[in-house]
Amino acid sequence: MLFCKPLRNKSRYKPFREIDKTYSFTEYDRASLVNKSDWEAVVSKQSIFFDLEYLKLVERSTHAVLKCRYVIIYKNTEACAILYFQLTEFKANVFGDLLHGEINDIKSHRLKLFEKYIESKDEDDILFRLFTCGNNLISGEYGFLSTEKISKKDFHVIFNTLLKTISSEESLNSKIAAVLVKDFESPIKELEGNTKFESFHVEPNLVVDIPEGLKSVEDYLQLFSKKYRNRAKAILKNRSEFTIRNLELGEIEKQTDRIYSLYHNIYAKAKFKLLLLPHTYFAETKKIFPDKFFMKGFYAGEELIAFSSWFMMPDNSIEAHYIGMDYELNSKLELYQNILYSFIELAIETGKQKVNLGRTAAEIKTTVGARAHELTCYVQPQNTVSKLICKPFIEFLKPKEWIPRNPFKEEALA
Repeated sequence: MLFCKPLRNKSRYKPFREIDKTYSFTEYDRASLVNKSDWEAVVSKQSIFFDLEYLKLVERSTHAVLKCRYVIIYKNTEACAILYFQLTEFKANVFGDLLHGEINDIKSHRLKLFEKYIESKDEDDILFRLFTCGNNLISGEYGFLSTEKISKKDFHVIFNTLLKTISSEESLNSKIAAVLVKDFESPIKELEGNTKFESFHVEPNLVVDIPEGLKSVEDYLQLFSKKYRNRAKAILKNRSEFTIRNLELGEIEKQTDRIYSLYHNIYAKAKFKLLLLPHTYFAETKKIFPDKFFMKGFYAGEELIAFSSWFMMPDNSIEAHYIGMDYELNSKLELYQNILYSFIELAIETGKQKVNLGRTAAEIKTTVGARAHELTCYVQPQNTVSKLICKPFIEFLKPKEWIPRNPFKEEALA
């Protein structure tokens, strides 16, 4: 097993720290400092969410204090892999809100002790530092990438070594409560066998596979059973009450305040409020990815009542991103389901093979034809307080029981 001695403060950011005679790594604490050519040599066109310009924008997220770490792994002198970490600092008031919300359903002796611990703190005290391999703003495997220059065996060994080293270095600077490695569709063998990590499932990704040969959303609905087809038609009939427009950069900038207000409506209802997007996130994301990031606005007259956003991904899929809506009008016009169908309609029109609808609202998403893909996370508590709350907190993060729906006719699935 490899060992890389943890270093304090700025010494940890020196270039080409040795892992062994073949491999070394360099760590950065800001995206603007990362060696761009080496980072991009690994990322290539594999993923939008490793783009350095995008990660600069992520650094400006609020609600919790966010610090990012970027690691480039070298084989001899060639970049062969990258790691991405987020250190999130939660104030006592974040957990206070959590404890007085849904988590009351899973009250336990441990959690009551933790509640007393929180009450002894000021609201602005940093209570919990979470060190994540991955991106807390996005669902999926966005904690590392590797190239063919490094074998899977070597990468897994080095990954475990650097995960331990870098998390230890963070603790030398300021104690972290837990290490989280997030969102894997397939179990990670090395972490599964690590007794210090506990695996758990979070809310699944919901993905719609688009059958070949469809020309319109009407063709798609013909694959539904009569019950679900009639329900879908009733939902789409509400479009007579609003119009849907593509939002170009100028309109996104003009509507920045309204877009953010509609986004915040969704954020306020989130199960666990982790990070809040920067106010100008949508306009700036459009500037970074003019040909990959898109938005639609849902208008009642000239009033923006909802929006959707998405990425056109390199793998011929659509990645649904953030949405926003007026909840009072949602109950009347079924805006949420219309947004879901608009993603499917878009995929058919552009010839995409699938739509990733992300997490949350799993049952509703299955009514439009999505299927659940389980996601596994791994957590390692680092101190007594985090061990105290780890079990009930994980129980809170696990998905609640829900009923998958199948809108398709049996012959459509054959």
